[in-house]
This record gives sequence, structure tokens and C-alpha cells, in this order.
Amino acid sequence: MIKISTVQLWVHDQEAALEFYTRKLGMEVRADVTMAEMGGFRWLAVGPVGQPEVAISLMAIPGAPVMDPETADQVRDLMAKGFGGTVFLTTDDIQTTYKELLGRGVEFVEEPVEQPYGMDTSFRDPSGNQIRLAQLG
Repeated sequence: MIKISTVQLWVHDQEAALEFYTRKLGMEVRADVTMAEMGGFRWLAVGPVGQPEVAISLMAIPGAPVMDPETADQVRDLMAKGFGGTVFLTTDDIQTTYKELLGRGVEFVEEPVEQPYGMDTSFRDPSGNQIRLAQLG
């Protein structure tokens, strides 16, 4: 059986992303390892509390030789437009979660609205990645 373990989002600043995902969204650190032998590459991953089998890797946009400057700029442009990646989160009580996250400083794009599949809202992380929050059902 194949299962999802880790997904990756590009981030501009790993420290800002770590702060956002842990302090504002309440996720926990899954891995935070810097590898000197790989030029200081940092593997940073977070995930939802109570869901240890799932992680989000918060990956810094690499330079050469991994990514040429033009490609890095294209990735940054897509992120700025909210198209660098999307994380879909669910909650049992969207109104309560919405208010809690507002209280932690999360800036929503919209208030929760009724959709055919349930209630839904969205916000963006400090790098521009879109995050959807839904109460399904």
C-alpha cells in the first residue's frame, strides 16, 4: 500500500515558515536538520499534532546547481500569486478554528463560506502558499 508521508512547499524564509506553521497553526516539528556536508542544506518539516505519519517539508528555494536563477525567480513569482502550492486542512468546527487562528495572527483571505462540500475558507503563509481550511460534510 502506498501512503503519503511528506509533501513539500517552497518557502522564502525557513525561520518565518517555522514560526508560522508551529506558533500560528499549532503544528509540531517533524525534522530540523542542517547538513554541513551538503553546503548547509536544511531539511525542515512540520506536521499536524496527532497525525505523525504526515509532514510538510518547508524547503528553501535553492540556488545553483540545483536551480538556476531564472527558475528560482519563476518559483518566487508563482508563490507571490498564491500558486506555489496549496495545503488542504480540515477541522471539525471551522468557526472555532477560524477564530482561534485569527487570534494567533493568521490573516484570512475570506471568512468561512458555505460550499457544496461544507464550509471553507483560505489564508496564505508568509511565502504566499495558499492554505484552504474546510469543515466537510
